[in-house]
Amino acid sequence: MSTFDFAKKELELSNGRKISYCSLQALEEKGYGDLSKTPKSVKILIESLVRMQGHPAYTPEQVETLVKWTPTAEKQELPYMPARVLLQDFTGVPCVVDLAALRSAMQKAGKDAGQIEPLIPVDLVIDHSVQLDDAGHAASFKINVGREFERNEERYKFLKWGQQAFEKLRVLPPGLGICHQINMEYLAGCVMVGDDGVAYPDTLVGTDSHTTTINCMGVLGWGVGGIEAEAAMLGQPIPILTPEVVGFKLTGKLSAGVTATDLALTVTKMLREKGVVGKFVEFYGEGAANLSLADRCPVANMGPEYGATMGFFAIDDKTIDYLRETGRSDEQCELVEKYCKAQGLWGFDGEADYTDTLELDLGSVVACVAGPNKPQQRLAIGELKQEFNDDFQPLEEKAVEVPGFGTLKDGAVVIASITSCTNTSNPSLVMGAGLVAKKAVEKGLKVPAYVKTSLAPGSQVATEYLKESGLLAPLETLGFNVAAYGCATCIGNSGPLAEPIEAAIKENGLTVGAVLSGNRNFEGRVHPLTKANYLASPPLVVAYGLAGTVNINMETDPIGQDKDGNDVYLKDIWYTEQELAEAIKIAANSEYYKSVYADIFTANEQWNALDVAGGEVFNWDDASTYIREPSFFEGCDQPAGILADIDNAAVLGYFGDFITTDHISPAGVIPEDNPATQYLLERGVEKRDFNSFGSRRGNHEVMMRGTFGNIRIKNKLVDREGGFTAKDGEEMPIYTAAMKYIEEGKNLIVLAGQMYGAGSSRDWAAKGTKLQGVKAVIAESFERIHRSNLVGMGVVPCEFIDGETAESLGLTGKENYTITGIAEGFEPGKILTIKADDKEFQVKARVDTPLEIEYLKNGGVLNYVLRNFMQGA
Repeated sequence: MSTFDFAKKELELSNGRKISYCSLQALEEKGYGDLSKTPKSVKILIESLVRMQGHPAYTPEQVETLVKWTPTAEKQELPYMPARVLLQDFTGVPCVVDLAALRSAMQKAGKDAGQIEPLIPVDLVIDHSVQLDDAGHAASFKINVGREFERNEERYKFLKWGQQAFEKLRVLPPGLGICHQINMEYLAGCVMVGDDGVAYPDTLVGTDSHTTTINCMGVLGWGVGGIEAEAAMLGQPIPILTPEVVGFKLTGKLSAGVTATDLALTVTKMLREKGVVGKFVEFYGEGAANLSLADRCPVANMGPEYGATMGFFAIDDKTIDYLRETGRSDEQCELVEKYCKAQGLWGFDGEADYTDTLELDLGSVVACVAGPNKPQQRLAIGELKQEFNDDFQPLEEKAVEVPGFGTLKDGAVVIASITSCTNTSNPSLVMGAGLVAKKAVEKGLKVPAYVKTSLAPGSQVATEYLKESGLLAPLETLGFNVAAYGCATCIGNSGPLAEPIEAAIKENGLTVGAVLSGNRNFEGRVHPLTKANYLASPPLVVAYGLAGTVNINMETDPIGQDKDGNDVYLKDIWYTEQELAEAIKIAANSEYYKSVYADIFTANEQWNALDVAGGEVFNWDDASTYIREPSFFEGCDQPAGILADIDNAAVLGYFGDFITTDHISPAGVIPEDNPATQYLLERGVEKRDFNSFGSRRGNHEVMMRGTFGNIRIKNKLVDREGGFTAKDGEEMPIYTAAMKYIEEGKNLIVLAGQMYGAGSSRDWAAKGTKLQGVKAVIAESFERIHRSNLVGMGVVPCEFIDGETAESLGLTGKENYTITGIAEGFEPGKILTIKADDKEFQVKARVDTPLEIEYLKNGGVLNYVLRNFMQGA
């Protein structure tokens, strides 16, 4: 019997099917509280607290507290158990490696290894591995997929082992699309029905920060590190704090010619300025209702870029339209609508009580881009030329002739890529690019030969409707051939530029650019040679590709000349609202989706042909350079340790603001001067087969060598860019120094500025930090996911207080540091004392919940989970 059995109610569908659910209205009727002004995202959390009663982590008191949520509610720890988990392969492979290692640890301890088994559905989509080795040709897709399988066969065989070893793990093979778009088009149900016949909101966590994409469908979900996701799979609820919810009111409608990308970049800038890190953002108002679900998608997708945990849109008639368009059943659509209306989760009418609010008139949004190295650096297209020149002064106006490719100048666009879940999930953006291409081809415009053009949609459906509309052909004429169905350029898998182009850039010190329809443009991410990287809508990607430069005012400067030598401006090739409306009608065909997703798990013949190993426990190969048994779980057959102060620590790295997880744990190319290069060469791996850091996340030896190895990271302890530090007056790679310190038995810390750990959810940014011997990171502020990942690996995140910074305190990074206050009376948010030689100051421990303290005692969240399994076995 549960305290809340009275809340069980029943829905009846038109086919006579009866489904029970936990009624929020019943809580109100029983006097638990008034939910009429409660944000819908909070209501979904309340429902889960009621439904999960009986699980040892859930109590009636949690329900009673959250039902009384107010904008000023005191923060309390709450358990969050998602309904499912979404993985992509760069973060998913290390997740499966960890699960396999947990089974091995259980077996070594004489326990039942089969107890390590996901309890909730897990979907892993292989989308991050494809690289654009070739682009701009009809054969590019086939070439890139072929190289993908050559490089990643061992990883893919391992994932096929995992699929047969773990009952609830499904692996979606390469070449299908991007996990977030597939989640929208196929995996998400908006409302789920359990084996017990109880309906509940679809919720999830994903090991990719852009899991927030699904918030556009009214699905509660966000990105977490792999270690948190694994714990949730194994039945350990994720600890969260009572949420702060920022209401974002949208009014009016987007003007003609303004895209959803323009809106997303505008919202990103506004919310970064507002400050919403760790908060829920909930969009409301008639403007939100006016947006199609596809137009809501880019705004929700960029939640990590504006720092929020979520960017949530409620379910309404536009959601139901989308479900039907993507081939969901009539019964499912009816269930979603009836359930949400019964639970007060429907639509945008009314205004909730929010922690804070802000407002945007959609009519004020203008065409824009963002860059050169942060998504929040929004610029109207008329401002880009001046801003580029200001950002990269002094430009010498070099002009370098590259035989066969034309003249390269500063500002040259060498990459123009239509890519990413952010924008290719939206038919109006994809079709818009096709319409711009069509008009450009009709006028005889061509893309300069030095521009590497590519089309990498997030779903095969995009190609189907482009073909049907006749818009794929003009894109191909301009070189925007389908090169992949995956993340590609957006995550740095842009592949090489032509050798003469790369040589000209390096030899002449040219400042060149990339324009992509992605969500991130951090330093060193898109391509090692592009310093100026701009996010833009797919139609603008085509336009900048045609112009061949970012050193242009798209409002006033011509982008080229037509067949007769007349200047052609952006307005001359832009589509009309009527043209776009007609094209979108073609995309709204559920048969495309039904056809593409009919046999999604067996659609790739190369995947089907891979041999798969059997067995419950993985047979590790010590010679492998891709999949190695990690060392994280050694000693878990012994009791947990005790917390200790950090004595006599050295600074491994002293960094400034906005150090992203790309800086800490790069995903792209393995540089020649990185210690990982020597490791791979010593094991007989040729440079052409190095692949990327992201693809080698199943091997901790590679990843710990790559930690802090970004080519653009700046450590204040040395006078150069890249992953270097100073030890005893000698400059060396950070990894090399870390190993020397570990050999000496020296503790290590990291100093940093604001927004430390921004960007991707990659838990290797925390795993690598741990393996390099770092005990604590002291920063001015942390991004949400990375803070959680540090705790999850047993590293203590600390924040400067009272406006102090490393600089204001006069810290040089050469001091010896002692941190006290951890060993005794440690509690969430405790103020710790630090002595750095003759200086003394205080910091706040960003360990936010009592459960996180248990994680620290155990050396990490998975160690905590494993010990519980061993003790219960």
